[in-house]
Amino acid sequence: MAETLAATALGSLALAGWVDAKFHIRSDLRTLFYGRSQRDAQKCILEKVQQDRLLMYQILEGQVESPATANNVFLISAADGRTWTYREFLQDVNRVGNWLLQELDIQKQELVALDGLNSPEYLIAWFALDSIGAAPCFINHSLTGQSLEHCIKLCEARYCLADEQIKHLVDPVETLDKCNIIYYSQEFFSSLKYPHTPPSPERRRSIPPDSTKILLYTSGTTGFPKAVTKAAAFELYTGRGVARYLGLRSSNRFYTCLPLFHGAAHALCVTPVIHAGCTLILGRKFSHSTFWPEVVTYQADIMQYVGELCRYLVNAKPHPLERKHKLQMAWGNGMRPDVWEPFRQRFGIPMIHELYAASDGMGAMYNPNRGEFSRHAIGTHSRSKDRLCNGMSRGVPGETIHWVDPANPYTQFEGYYKNQEATNKRFIRDVFKKGDMWFRSGDMMRQDSNGCVYFVDRLGDTYRWKSENVSTNEVSDLLGQFPGIAECNVYGVLVPNADGRAGCAAIVFSDGLTADTFDFKGLAEHSLRRMPRYAVPIFLRLTPALGYTTFQQLAHSQFQQHILVYPLEYWRQELLLIAHNNDFELATATWPHSKRNYGRSRGTARFDSWFKGIWTRLQLNIRDTLPAKFLQRGAWDQVYIQAHEQSRYKLQ
Repeated sequence: MAETLAATALGSLALAGWVDAKFHIRSDLRTLFYGRSQRDAQKCILEKVQQDRLLMYQILEGQVESPATANNVFLISAADGRTWTYREFLQDVNRVGNWLLQELDIQKQELVALDGLNSPEYLIAWFALDSIGAAPCFINHSLTGQSLEHCIKLCEARYCLADEQIKHLVDPVETLDKCNIIYYSQEFFSSLKYPHTPPSPERRRSIPPDSTKILLYTSGTTGFPKAVTKAAAFELYTGRGVARYLGLRSSNRFYTCLPLFHGAAHALCVTPVIHAGCTLILGRKFSHSTFWPEVVTYQADIMQYVGELCRYLVNAKPHPLERKHKLQMAWGNGMRPDVWEPFRQRFGIPMIHELYAASDGMGAMYNPNRGEFSRHAIGTHSRSKDRLCNGMSRGVPGETIHWVDPANPYTQFEGYYKNQEATNKRFIRDVFKKGDMWFRSGDMMRQDSNGCVYFVDRLGDTYRWKSENVSTNEVSDLLGQFPGIAECNVYGVLVPNADGRAGCAAIVFSDGLTADTFDFKGLAEHSLRRMPRYAVPIFLRLTPALGYTTFQQLAHSQFQQHILVYPLEYWRQELLLIAHNNDFELATATWPHSKRNYGRSRGTARFDSWFKGIWTRLQLNIRDTLPAKFLQRGAWDQVYIQAHEQSRYKLQ
């Protein structure tokens, strides 16, 4: 009898789970809660407008004025263990704010570039600028050369506050006219002898809700990075809304090692933490060797992720602390299907809370997943229609678009700073009826028969690598500036067991040059000097001519003869994999090595042995890297390399 009742109960639970998954009952309930959190955020903005307290600095100030949170730990620097309470952090912010005001004479609503690694000093500089009514422009700390110069010139900043630890990247732009580079460090901020009292209150008064309060730079999907304008109400709305949606409490401890210049760490972690009065555990950067010790030591119960971070953790060797954490939620975006369940089961984190959003996008989708149903999805329920307004078949990929009020199109998307042309390209009209207006996300998605929505791929001349968007146009232009390159085409290729697409550059030599006479070393140095490391192509194709479509656009797949140089920037040797019929030859030559000796050996044989392991693990996707005549045996053939000079390597 007891067994029968137990079986019945289990059957009922399974049925309830199926009904919930099929009709998204819990999802709908959470959507209602999300709607309440949005309304709460809107109410908060109205209250702050009436109080003339629209800045995040003033939210921080409010936590210090509250006896319940003033002495709560706000910030833990996981790299060195330094901690600040809300009160202590505000005092340091005030001291630096007074320096910015009195020494640099930074004006109200003036744009100031901020370029640095994750550190307490970065956060202090951010809120110090906010304390005097200035507007920080958050620059990707990987940028150097022309990309960095472009970002600084775009915002017309008189000052760039730069982390001393990235001086080697900022050095090339120190000669810029009209911009003074000021390097900060822990020692520099500690040496400032200015009062801990708040800067002039006048600097924080009468800030319009729609005024430009921050600039967030995109990764440059169609050229140099574009700056996304965010109004004063943005941080209030997203910070308050996310804090309420996640149900953050003052006792929560939120860990992130994502870069602070990015909208994810900025709007989905730091500002919600301050709104909730809880603790931010700040990692300097992601590293498997430090991730679990930091999470466990500082007792984080929420972690922030991007998909690549989760893949690294799953692929890494077991860590003795990986099951000794207190994490209850992993919150982020980009978790790939093949990583999702291995990540949950290996590390024992109950909830994977996947979201979809973009700094230069509209709308958001959420999937708080605890089990089999809805895993791999970025959200549930959407209305799928094609351009002719016919109902689309479930499972058919399509670009996601968002309805926009034609009378007021910039309510949610403020546009790109000083780039009206790029802003206009994000909108389309007359889609379903005459006069309507929609915002293009640039992302392909599909919806299954149960209403779950899945991310498919990005559209346009861009690909994603190392959690960054890479512009094929920008990389092609920069490579094309190198002497000896007549034409260049850049695109992304799939690499199994890796998120996103790796960069591949197809180049045509100028007349008279060959692979034997071309300066590959110079090209590598040129690439690293002009581009952030994530944008430097991993693969290089040499081809006698580039293919073009009937519309005279570069084609990404029409190559007959090519040489792969793998990789372009990291290793000590130049590896030329020459395609002959169905096999490869390996040739070695001198290659400029980086600070890290990846081969850990100066011997060619040992280097080849190490390279074999790297290559085999990559399991290169042959469909994207070899001509069609090599694909007769399927898309997932593997290249096996034996570590012997002058060996011939055949497709197995």
